[in-house]
Amino acid sequence: MRLDSGYENRRARIEIIPLIDIVFLLLVFFIYAMLSMTVHRGLRVELPSASTAQVDKRDYVDISINKDNQIFINGVRVALDDFTTEIFKAGNRDKPVFISGDQRADLGLAISILDRLRKAGISDVSFETRQEE
Repeated sequence: MRLDSGYENRRARIEIIPLIDIVFLLLVFFIYAMLSMTVHRGLRVELPSASTAQVDKRDYVDISINKDNQIFINGVRVALDDFTTEIFKAGNRDKPVFISGDQRADLGLAISILDRLRKAGISDVSFETRQEE
């Protein structure tokens, strides 16, 4: 004897709720992956603050000056005499340059670096600061 349960006559259907859950999970994954791809090449320095500071997310060359007046290009320590050759070694002629100096570093060293960059023909130079609170 065969019993009729009623499921034999139903058509297959796609459930929307689990599909929405999967789409949101993928969305969160890709947003998190994109945010984790942000690379900071410089050193941890205590930046001076400025009220007109703006955020720029382009690919750039980071020149860091720590509190002991040591110079780093993208995290690699260089001497002031070898500074311009190291900038051109990495093929960074067309990229913007950000100078991030510790607020306890000498201003004269930062100006000297800026002068050497201008003599080398690099004019897209900015000083990195943090926004005032």
